Amino acid sequence: MILRAGMWFLTLVELAVGLVATLAPRVFYDYVPWVDLAPPFAEHLMRDYGAMNLALGLVTAVAAITMDRVMVRTSLAAYLMFAVPHLLFHVTHHDHYTASQAIGETTVLTIAVLLPLALLVLSWAPLHTLPKRY
Repeated sequence: MILRAGMWFLTLVELAVGLVATLAPRVFYDYVPWVDLAPPFAEHLMRDYGAMNLALGLVTAVAAITMDRVMVRTSLAAYLMFAVPHLLFHVTHHDHYTASQAIGETTVLTIAVLLPLALLVLSWAPLHTLPKRY
């Protein structure tokens, strides 16, 4: 139950970010916290980032629907393949941030790593206690 709910939460986040960045890249740049702290605006980059989030959202949605172990683990690993380097880059580039901006961004991006990591751990519950599909 917790694993499925977490998968749906990640799906909704990815699809929301992806839709806004793809369909309204300037809105994404101007109104999503911290994005505009790294000028200049690049429509191509924003749309590519959005499309990447939509692709990851699709994979995560399929995992949330099927709850197939391999699919769940693969989607969470893919999520972490983005989230970990994203966090590491941002925590080393706070020179133009205020203290509160740096703390806020670091907190959000750390949660974006810890949540899928926790879900991945949950997906590895002992095989005798969980069916192939949860």
